[in-house]
Amino acid sequence: MTARTTPPPRICPNCDGFASAAITLGGRDWHGHLRTITAHCPACNGTGLARTRPTREGARA
Repeated sequence: MTARTTPPPRICPNCDGFASAAITLGGRDWHGHLRTITAHCPACNGTGLARTRPTREGARA
């Protein structure tokens, strides 16, 4: 008997799983650190996974 496996999580189609990106602001602060901001994917809110709707068993299309 084979073991049941869970389906793999769906990757967000808008960001392809790369949900957060560090964007440089161009320049350095007085400590010498590169100034960056973090931008998150607005579709998945930075998780990298697409929302899935719960499917009802036996539902007709």
